[in-house]
Amino acid sequence: MIKTIIFDFGDVFLNLDKPATARELKKFEISHFSEEMLQQNMAYEKGLISSEAFISGYCASFPLLTSEAFVNSWNSILIDFPKHRLEFLQQLKEEGKYKLILLSNTNHIHIDWVKQNISFFEEFKNCFDAFYLSQEINLRKPDPEIYTFVLQQHDLNPEETLFIDDTVENTEAAAKLGIHTWNIDPVNEDVVDLFTIKSELF
Repeated sequence: MIKTIIFDFGDVFLNLDKPATARELKKFEISHFSEEMLQQNMAYEKGLISSEAFISGYCASFPLLTSEAFVNSWNSILIDFPKHRLEFLQQLKEEGKYKLILLSNTNHIHIDWVKQNISFFEEFKNCFDAFYLSQEINLRKPDPEIYTFVLQQHDLNPEETLFIDDTVENTEAAAKLGIHTWNIDPVNEDVVDLFTIKSELF
C-alpha cells in the first residue's frame, strides 16, 4: 500500500511547452545545443553555476543574444498551472493519508518566473511535507543518488512509495530502486486522475 507520493513539478502540475526554448533561441541563430552547452545546462540545474554566470556564458557565445532575450527564451517553456491541480493537492494534504514530496529538476531562472507568475505558489509549496528542487540539493534526476537521498531523508520503503514524473528516464531510474512509478502522459493524462489511473496501488 502506498504511504508516500513523490511528485515532479513540470508537466505534472505546471504545464510546459518543451520545444519552446529551442524554438525561441533559433531566433538568435542558436540552432542546436552542443555537448558543452548540455553539460552547462545540467550543472545549472544542479545549482553548480550561478544564474549570472549561466546567462553571461550564453550571451558571450552568441553575439545576437541579450540577457533579457535569453531569460525570456529560457522561460518560454513555462506555460501555466491549472488551479484544479492545486485543489487536488490541497485535498490530499487535508486528508492526511500520504506523505507528499515534490522532487523537481529545475533552476533558479524558472523558479523565479514561477514565483512571479503563479500567484498561489506558496500555497502549492505548503502542501508538501518536503519540497526538493535540484538546484537546492545539487542533485538531479535521473541520477540514482537523488532518489536514494529522498528515501534516506524520510526513511521511506520503496515498495510503499509512488513517484510521478513525465520523463521516462526518470521513472525508469526510480523503478530500478523498487519505487512504484507513474510515467504520466501530460497530453492525455492529468495528475488529478491519480486514484483512477493507478487504482491498483491504492
